[in-house]
Amino acid sequence: MSWLGDDAALAVLTFDVDAESPILAQGMRYAENASVMTHQAYGPLVGVPRILALLAEYELPATFFVPGLTAERHPQAVERILEAGHEVGHHTHTHRPAVSLTASEERADFERALAALDRFGVRPAGHRAAGWEASWRTPELVAEYGLRYDASLFDDDRPYRLRTTQGEVIELPGHWSLDDWEQYAYLPDPNIGQILAAPSKAVDMWIAELDAMRRHGCLFMLACHPFLSGRPSRIEALRAVIEHALSAGDVGFAEARVAAERAAADDGLGARTLQPVRVDPTLYG
Repeated sequence: MSWLGDDAALAVLTFDVDAESPILAQGMRYAENASVMTHQAYGPLVGVPRILALLAEYELPATFFVPGLTAERHPQAVERILEAGHEVGHHTHTHRPAVSLTASEERADFERALAALDRFGVRPAGHRAAGWEASWRTPELVAEYGLRYDASLFDDDRPYRLRTTQGEVIELPGHWSLDDWEQYAYLPDPNIGQILAAPSKAVDMWIAELDAMRRHGCLFMLACHPFLSGRPSRIEALRAVIEHALSAGDVGFAEARVAAERAAADDGLGARTLQPVRVDPTLYG
């Protein structure tokens, strides 16, 4: 059976519960800035409950990617997500981009995040790289530690089998256009973005993308952040996208782990091996 089943497109609603982690990843000095820290804490304190209420209203599943640091600092948010029956995924420990870490540093961070989630009884099925900045090593770690899927790469808009030296994982690819960070993120320092777009812009873009994906049989991997999309006007933008998808009648909804299971059961699913880019330094000398 195709991973799509009878659906024209499959929607996976994901929420990266980053909280303070992406700011602290840019410098420990930001811990002293109460305004910046509370800006980020809005996510687990207000955004997560509001998003959970929206999902409950429409009886929809979702996946919450939680950094280990967030799980340690805001355990009540993780508990609420689990009590609501949603998936919790691996999202590094410190939200430092894998491309900025050595191999040993990336492994240590990966393991620490697993330990943080294990305290809640969570054995994550999948991983998303911090900032969508996976290294060529990242899928190897995902496979080595027994996770079933990765959701970090951009080279397709359908799931595929990703072969690594540590085994095979399912890749659930995304795209910048389906990330709310590019629409809403703003802080003067650190500069995490300088855009405060109207939620109507995000609605128009996400609906256009969904309708095109229905035609092309794609994975609609929406990535939102509770500290951004948990704000009132933005949660209503998300509601508009959900209602459009439901009214279409041919869009399925699934957690990321379920989408990965459906893909793994599809004998016709494409497969590939990553080919790291090796640059000849003489070309740019």
